[in-house]
Amino acid sequence: MNNHDPVNLKPHHSSEHCDTLTSGRKSHHSDKTKQNLVTRLNRIEGQIRGIKGLIEKDTYCDDVITQIAATQAALNSVAKVLLEGHMKSCVVERIQEGDHEVVDELITTIQRLIKK
Repeated sequence: MNNHDPVNLKPHHSSEHCDTLTSGRKSHHSDKTKQNLVTRLNRIEGQIRGIKGLIEKDTYCDDVITQIAATQAALNSVAKVLLEGHMKSCVVERIQEGDHEVVDELITTIQRLIKK
């Protein structure tokens, strides 16, 4: 199995994979990956506040739409990092354990992402 941190491409240890033994599934990202994602999300949160401010100031619609598109791209980037890590760790792990239902789950997840 070749599991890598999607941000740093360093090998994961098995304790960093999705944990399916608890009452609900959990993801175990490396601290560096988690911090990267939180930083990106904080930036996106700022972008959303900025868009709200543009609307409150009656900014030209095209300029607001441009900022919305940038924010959507940033969210898609976060989703790609999460999806890559999920596929390289959780999905591979569950398939190796004989749980092939994860493939249907992954297809549904990808369909939700590309629906937009």
